Amino acid sequence: MNKALRAVVLCGSIGVVVSACTKTDGPAPSADKVSADAAFQKKLQEQLLDAKPGSVIEIPAGTYHLTSGLTLRGDGVTIRGAGMEKTVLSFKGQVTGPEGLLVYGNSFTIENLTIEDSKGDGLKINDGDTITVRKVKVQWTGGPKVTNGAYGIYPVKTKNVLIEDSVAIGASDAGIYVGQSNGVIVRRSRAEGNVAGIEIENTVNADVYDNVATNNTGGILVFNMPNLSQPGHSTRVYKNKVDKNNLGNFAARGTAVASVPAGSGIVINSNSKVEIFDNDVTENQTANVIISSYHSTGYFTEKGVSANYDPYPKAIYVYGNRFKGGGDSPDGLDLKALKIAMYGLSGHLPDVLWDGYVDTKLMVKGVLPAEQRICVQNDAAVLNADGPNKYKNPSKDAAPFRCELAKLPPVSIVQLAAQS
Repeated sequence: MNKALRAVVLCGSIGVVVSACTKTDGPAPSADKVSADAAFQKKLQEQLLDAKPGSVIEIPAGTYHLTSGLTLRGDGVTIRGAGMEKTVLSFKGQVTGPEGLLVYGNSFTIENLTIEDSKGDGLKINDGDTITVRKVKVQWTGGPKVTNGAYGIYPVKTKNVLIEDSVAIGASDAGIYVGQSNGVIVRRSRAEGNVAGIEIENTVNADVYDNVATNNTGGILVFNMPNLSQPGHSTRVYKNKVDKNNLGNFAARGTAVASVPAGSGIVINSNSKVEIFDNDVTENQTANVIISSYHSTGYFTEKGVSANYDPYPKAIYVYGNRFKGGGDSPDGLDLKALKIAMYGLSGHLPDVLWDGYVDTKLMVKGVLPAEQRICVQNDAAVLNADGPNKYKNPSKDAAPFRCELAKLPPVSIVQLAAQS
């Protein structure tokens, strides 16, 4: 790093410390604490700027108040704290930089620390291959607010991604989000108090398992959105606990997740080749599982989409899950009216709710090809809401969904092979 450039970066980081210290809540920090945090920030950013392949940046136990976002550009770097509850990087007084930590690099590992209260995304990782996020918490400590950062743990346009034993709380879009990526495992993590707990978007080959998603607006989402670098497919969601995701939606207007109704357990939107199995999905007040098209988001006529975008869910396989409760208090007037019309005031929507949009161009005698159907087993009740006709002719007939699909193979990513 050029010394003059480094001096500009570091002086910018230091210069905002004193001016920001009076903006934090609670008692003003002592002069010694302000000075210590300024020195820590200078040293940490310098380590990030100077990091080489094989560098391990150790962050000791302590709570460090930072006033500017951090950036790492380089391959083969590890950032390691003393423990998720011991090393805390607080951006509550952040003045510059949209993210807490922004990373451009391959073979990157971050572990054993907390990032909290960043202005924007907590941890964003761009364009990397072989990414490990382990025992990392990203949170906003002031409760659910639209002003919270959009994403907690946020790899985008990445390959061979492992997120494990991590926590995301309070994101105004998605707590754990992986987008436009290939080869992803999210496991043994917890998402709570976010709009979307865990979201896999426009991603190919993802396994999401052994996670807990609770008290989000929507628990686990698998989405395909238009006008992005690639369409997604082949995601397995299994062995998760998806419970009581009934938090009111606090996303910014116009975002994709703003259309997610509170009380959504697992939501599949416009994606294909998705398996949902061996999950405990309980007490999600709109529905435990929602399968929908981009047409249901309300944005299809408002935003232009590319001609090759496929808005329909296809090859969705739901089997071997354990459902309990839910569907008793759906979000939104249309769904409330649908519930009452179909099941009465004291009834509830079934465990699997399908909006009813289907790609009629592919249908033969009114039926999709076998490999593209929506299949639901275990005698789970299904409701076709008839969204295309504004819920005029919903159907409880589950027979069209009693089918099987070929099962997807487990996701294999490079770093797991290297560790075995």
